[in-house]
Amino acid sequence: MHIPDGFLNTGVSVVTGVAAAGAVGYGLYKAREELDEKSVPMLALCAAFVFAAQMLNFPIAGGTSGHFLGGALAAVLLGPWLGGLVIALVLLVQCLGFADGGLTALGANIFNMALIGTILAYYFFYGLKSMLPKSRAYFLAAAGVTAWLSVFLASGACAIELAVSGTSPLGVALPAMLGVHALIGMVEAAITVLVIGVVLAVRPDLVGTYDYRPLLADYGEAEVSR
Repeated sequence: MHIPDGFLNTGVSVVTGVAAAGAVGYGLYKAREELDEKSVPMLALCAAFVFAAQMLNFPIAGGTSGHFLGGALAAVLLGPWLGGLVIALVLLVQCLGFADGGLTALGANIFNMALIGTILAYYFFYGLKSMLPKSRAYFLAAAGVTAWLSVFLASGACAIELAVSGTSPLGVALPAMLGVHALIGMVEAAITVLVIGVVLAVRPDLVGTYDYRPLLADYGEAEVSR
């Protein structure tokens, strides 16, 4: 899904670049309000984990391969705007340091994976978990569904951008991208649920979208979602 140079026309690059810059700019503004002594180390750890996980590819049917995106994971752990900043930072480092994704397509890659695959996905997650019973199991289920959807939507946006740019017909690009990334999304969901489940078991207070409320000893420990 990392679009290289030369695959997008100028119009698509500019439009997605402006949208990505706006999202990152607002994310930086929100970071001034949301970052504190607890969230700064969590942001750094989340960025390091996503960066490392994205470097590992796994085989998919048809000779293709995929890798972890991490947008839903970052959004669930940190919230939408800090999560979006994490993915944007990872994409920037990959582009400049590893030539993974073109410089002229950086805005589109951030648009697809940070804005759609992280920020937009968070609001789907928020709505879904609000409708489900408030328990750890349903919280993880909402995170898993969101993780799958984040990959699916980001790949669809990528296909549309390629089609608008004249790189590949929409009838070819969209089914191919959605088909492969529907499978990749399953792995994304499994990893996301596993990581969040481990964090909830050890330090539920570190999951920014999870409401950890210790009650009186007589009542035990209540763990409910916001």
